[in-house]
Amino acid sequence: MNLRARVVVVGGGVMGTSIACHLARAGVRDVVLVERDELAAGSTSKAAGGVRAQFSDELNIRLGARSLEAFARFEEETGQDIGLHRVGYLFLLSAPEQVAGFEAGVRLQNSLGVPSRLLTPREARRLCPLISTDGLLAAAWSPDDGHCTPEAVVHGYAATARAHGARILRHTEVTGIERHGAAVTAVTTTLGRIATDTVICAAGAWSRAVGAMAGVDLPVEPVRRQIAVTEPVAGLPPALPMTIDFATSLYFHAEGPGLLLGMSDPDERPGFATDTHDRWIPALCEAMQRRAPALLDLRRTGGWAGLYENTPDHNALIGEAPSVSRFLYATGFSGHGFLQGPAVGEIVRDLYLGRRPFLDVRPLSADRFAAGAPRPETTVV
Repeated sequence: MNLRARVVVVGGGVMGTSIACHLARAGVRDVVLVERDELAAGSTSKAAGGVRAQFSDELNIRLGARSLEAFARFEEETGQDIGLHRVGYLFLLSAPEQVAGFEAGVRLQNSLGVPSRLLTPREARRLCPLISTDGLLAAAWSPDDGHCTPEAVVHGYAATARAHGARILRHTEVTGIERHGAAVTAVTTTLGRIATDTVICAAGAWSRAVGAMAGVDLPVEPVRRQIAVTEPVAGLPPALPMTIDFATSLYFHAEGPGLLLGMSDPDERPGFATDTHDRWIPALCEAMQRRAPALLDLRRTGGWAGLYENTPDHNALIGEAPSVSRFLYATGFSGHGFLQGPAVGEIVRDLYLGRRPFLDVRPLSADRFAAGAPRPETTVV
């Protein structure tokens, strides 16, 4: 294979397909997306599917809100049903400092048009009768949030990108990025060489290696996260919200007739392992006993493991490398990449075209760490 492309997008998850779709719909010709496996086979297909605008950082709030609007239009624009359920996000708060932090977050979110608010424990239990209110001080709730099906979003973007002329190469691994001085000249792959002057890295947990091929440091560290799926739950409320115990990070939402649930494992060490194990189960059961004891009676019927793409401040890396022409990136979303995919695709399109994006993402540049300007996101699950 010997190809020439205007742009090569590396990564076939939600971020890469969104970027390719936005570029192709904007009339950019010869867009090539390279994915080493099947589309969505990396972190996207392993995501819990939550979509929200409840964040502590203004940039994340605006990215989340813009993406929620896009998810609401998705089927109309692409013909793809993504199983969107606008059932809300419910954060359960059991410490005074959590309440204070979410109070500040709600004020900021409201100022940006997000209809979040604080609830009493009793109000929270009315929304989610599976929880215990023992020790609960308050909850934060936004009805516009919810969840949808990550793989469906990817395939909708991919089909639309193809319809507008983009080419998608599956089972094709990037093996190198060629440069002439500071300028990108080609991407080498297991299928051959693609001549190009622009690379966009959307490789998720594998982005650090892709950046290194171009001489760009992308501080992304992979960490395994696990999800379990339960048997059907009798009497499950039809509008059960995505519910998160903020103290433990235990979360769950309806998945068909049962529940999808997960929790972070503080003992998990960084790495690319995605096999499942039961070492996290005791901590998971302890969190359920404390906050949602009804879950303890449910039988697990399945589950999987995937990778978070963490950065030092748990915030994304979005921008263009100043030292290489042209190497753009959108990665390191630390667990909130799927829900920001639509808005980030729009932004990267505009960065490539030299337009001013709807949001100034310069504070999310990968160079912020060397400059001593991290931008922490505290509403991390």
